[in-house]
Amino acid sequence: MSSFKYVSNLWNDTEASTLTGADRLVYRSNKLGSDQRVTNTGGGNTSSKLTEKDPLTDDNITVLWVKGSGGDLRTAGREFFSSLYQDKVLGLQKVYSARSDKGLKSQAEDDMVAMLSHTTFNLNPRATSIDTPLHSFIPGRFVDHMHPNAIIAIAASSRCVELTQEIFGGEMKYVPWMRPGFELGLAMQEIVRQSPESKAIMMGQHGFISWAEDDKNCYLATLAFIEKAATYIESKYQDKGGNSTAFGGTKYTTLTEENRRSTFAGILPWLRGQVSQQRRFIGTIQDDERILRFVNSNDAQRLAELGASCPDHFLRTKIKPLYVDWNPQTGDLASLKSLLKSGIEQYRKDYASYYERCKRANSPAMRDPNPTVILIPGLGMIAWGKDKSESRVTAEFYNCAVEVMRGAEAIDRYITLPQQEAFDIEYWQLEEAKLKRMPPEKELARQVILVIGAGSGIGKETAHRLSREGAQIVCVDLNEVAAKATADELIVKLGQGIGVAGSGISGCGPAIGLAANVTDRASIRAMLDQVALAYGGFDSIAVTAGIFVPSDTSGHIPDEKWALTFGINVTGSYLMGDEAAKTWKEQGLRGNLVLTTSANAVVAKKGSVAYDCSKAAANHLVRELAMELSPLVRVNGVAPATVVQGSAMFPRDRVIGSLDKYAIPYTEDEATESLVKKLAQFYADRTLTKSPITPADQAEAYFLLLSNRLSKTTGQVITVDGGLYEAFLR
Repeated sequence: MSSFKYVSNLWNDTEASTLTGADRLVYRSNKLGSDQRVTNTGGGNTSSKLTEKDPLTDDNITVLWVKGSGGDLRTAGREFFSSLYQDKVLGLQKVYSARSDKGLKSQAEDDMVAMLSHTTFNLNPRATSIDTPLHSFIPGRFVDHMHPNAIIAIAASSRCVELTQEIFGGEMKYVPWMRPGFELGLAMQEIVRQSPESKAIMMGQHGFISWAEDDKNCYLATLAFIEKAATYIESKYQDKGGNSTAFGGTKYTTLTEENRRSTFAGILPWLRGQVSQQRRFIGTIQDDERILRFVNSNDAQRLAELGASCPDHFLRTKIKPLYVDWNPQTGDLASLKSLLKSGIEQYRKDYASYYERCKRANSPAMRDPNPTVILIPGLGMIAWGKDKSESRVTAEFYNCAVEVMRGAEAIDRYITLPQQEAFDIEYWQLEEAKLKRMPPEKELARQVILVIGAGSGIGKETAHRLSREGAQIVCVDLNEVAAKATADELIVKLGQGIGVAGSGISGCGPAIGLAANVTDRASIRAMLDQVALAYGGFDSIAVTAGIFVPSDTSGHIPDEKWALTFGINVTGSYLMGDEAAKTWKEQGLRGNLVLTTSANAVVAKKGSVAYDCSKAAANHLVRELAMELSPLVRVNGVAPATVVQGSAMFPRDRVIGSLDKYAIPYTEDEATESLVKKLAQFYADRTLTKSPITPADQAEAYFLLLSNRLSKTTGQVITVDGGLYEAFLR
């Protein structure tokens, strides 16, 4: 097939011609993984049987290069591929046969995964995938195993066998659902032995596998099979009425975008608290046309209750989502919360029953029973994960499930795996071992932290410090451009995360930049609502925003400058805490508020009366808010001494003014960096440690107070002033 409508041919002969061996496998894999209509994030695997020199014998041998455990085809480099002696992998069939003949087939399957490591070529450290036997036992030199929605729609239909023959003829054979491993590989080997003309195998409830003797032809054949499946499905779909009759037609009407946004903002923090009773989750909303067509339909509740069919889907989305039968035209926010609350309670009971009914003697302990996908008519979908990337991927996978249901219902009737089979995948010992191999979560993982004043100085440094500990960072500043610039810096360091390509899925990653005026309550609330839409809620806030307005040469400060100083340094912190308290109460999750005060709060200094008094008030505001927000929220403060480096409050003219004030020598043409260094050292020399105080020093204090390291500390102000003895309490 020379052209495609439902997939994209990304192969470029010029690019491919520069590559050889395993690098061509990487190339093919990246091209396949770049199209989500071909395979989902983290799903599918590819292989090539290549001639290599044995490092021990110098003989030419056949090496199986195959995508290993973990990684994503779209971005996988060579390091994500295992290399195995092909003859040794084939030799393991005898070992498997001997063990499975003793009636221990399930245990033999698990044992073989460990045995595969004994076939490693050239000390390659990449762990092998459980799908390795499929690639080894099929005789084709190049093999692709993909999870396209169009193919899975056929695999998840009640007439899968007949439809496979009808659509593909003898080119594609069929194998019923089997857990990936040796048994499935042997079944495929037998199919090819009996039908040497076959070029692919439909895997019941799972996906398909195809092969060829040339890597480009393998790639194109994979696309051609998907194209043929999609063409058949779309033809039948249109014959049944297309979008107008999809999923049994429309039952509910979508709310306007404005109403969807306000409703989501009204429920998300509360809902996050409901699903985060064991572990905190980060949310992603989706309300594009496709997902709304599904959640608004007559069949949505029936299909949602059936759950996802493909194991790759339900390992992300759980066995089924929570569908809330709310009428968006007659229901209000209170009724929606009531339905969500009762629905979540019933979901937990259902999940516990599923676990008890299906568990084995050696099953791992029951995992978090809360739903990871919630569907609401008129609104859309909410997906949850341990961070923004995972919640986006969860949403992406349920989109795949919806597309599979759409296709299966268009050509036949959608069916799912028996629950015991699904459970055995979800609670497979090898899946549990994979989870345990994952690195431990960072200290601030699952936390959403707002940094107010993140556009520069201490705020920017604090945002970077907290992000390194795993927090999702909301960079807030009066200057929206500066806030977004800091967020962009974090995204460049951390990566956007996977799952960003999903249509209609909110696109923010581990950081987002927003504008807010801390002296305006409405501006604060609008910003907090945006945070709810981006992440589902938040956990903690660090207020680093501040202003310094010096007195004039006569010692006078204009009334409006006095009011502005108190408005930002005191009232702004109060408004932020007071407005955030509404969200904290809705969530019911413990949080932290850290305000910025100053060493000047306890040291009277000439020329800074407004600033000093405002910071003294901020010191007491810490104590007052600690009382008001207890026991849910801890409130503390950080009191820096003068931070010159990187501070927005020290532009060049103020630095020069301070150098003049303290009679520190400088020249008019001297670089700003040099002037800042001189002034910083002057302030440092007045302290006991004699070291300049940097934004990084302050950021460490914010991290300490926002973590659980001082979990019993509230109402306190930590000084980070280098040992400014004038500020010692007395």
